[in-house]
Amino acid sequence: MRGEYDKVLFTITLILVGLGILMVYSASAIRAQEQFGDPSFFLKRQVVWAVVGLTALIWVLGQDYRQLQRWAPLLYVISVLLLIIVLIPAVGTRVNGARRWLRFSSLSFQPAELAKFGLLLYLSRLLARKGERVREFTDGLLPPMILAMVVALLIALQPNYGTALVILATVGALLFVARAKVSHLALTGLGFLPLGGLLLLQVPHVRARVLAMVDPSQVSPRFLYQLNQSQIALGRGGSLGAGLGDGMQKLFYLPEPHTDFIFAIVGEELGFAGAIGVLGLFAFFLWRGIRIALQASDPFGCYLALGITCLIVTQAVVNVGMVVGLLPITGLPLPFLSFGGTSLVMTLFGVGILLSISRRSPAYSGYFRLRGGTP
Repeated sequence: MRGEYDKVLFTITLILVGLGILMVYSASAIRAQEQFGDPSFFLKRQVVWAVVGLTALIWVLGQDYRQLQRWAPLLYVISVLLLIIVLIPAVGTRVNGARRWLRFSSLSFQPAELAKFGLLLYLSRLLARKGERVREFTDGLLPPMILAMVVALLIALQPNYGTALVILATVGALLFVARAKVSHLALTGLGFLPLGGLLLLQVPHVRARVLAMVDPSQVSPRFLYQLNQSQIALGRGGSLGAGLGDGMQKLFYLPEPHTDFIFAIVGEELGFAGAIGVLGLFAFFLWRGIRIALQASDPFGCYLALGITCLIVTQAVVNVGMVVGLLPITGLPLPFLSFGGTSLVMTLFGVGILLSISRRSPAYSGYFRLRGGTP
């Protein structure tokens, strides 16, 4: 049965997208003028991608999300193939030491963004069909973990460790809600510790970024530059900010001000009030997303809504944590706000799925029933 979609979530999304367009222009205008002779170079592209993404949102809002189950295995396979293709030196485009993009003429596409949603669709379908069997290790927990590890490993090889960790955290949340045994999840999590230690020992820039967070005195100043400039921007913003467009750190001091570090520009130009406002919007997004998951009309919708919500909010938390120095620096964009076509379109597509789920009859109390409790 169709009902009203979640208008609160839709409004939050529109506010975040609108703010993102403003901040992308503010953060990139000087650089765009210097590099391309057009201060609105990045702005025009962000607006185009926002229109494409909102069109995708509206389209999927009008569809029955349950039909996506049929396409989940195919989408997963396509995502994995694209993740393999992007690693081929003659095919994938390398930017800042990472091979994450496929380029078609003037357009670029990031397969990891598609893979995140392809994996969520497939896992939601799988967990909905497994039911109580997910409490078994071999037949229940292992298959979804293998599917997730394939995607996470291919993304880590780009390298893109931040996205890989966000994916694994989201999958862990899904398995918990699906009533996988906590002991199984804990043992699986412990199994990743040697891999983390290997990264710290064998990958210099990973070790440097972790040390920059815990003991800056042990790190070369070049590894601290981004973090220092980001914190200068946040400190300069004060309570109410320097004013929209009046930030200084974007003037060739802070690297990537319109992408990975756009939250620092928000803090500088809109101040503590603006930064808290953005965090508040993501908190409201989390609330509405969980509410949709709890009221989903079937297990597939419950898992999918929870997965999409966790994916978007966890990425936002990691990005903000990176900007303020609480987490190591990664290449994760801030959802809705950072410049980037693939990320924005796929995030808005995910919101469209959430809104489609919200239109169905709230007859299934997802979390409580799946964990064996009562509403």
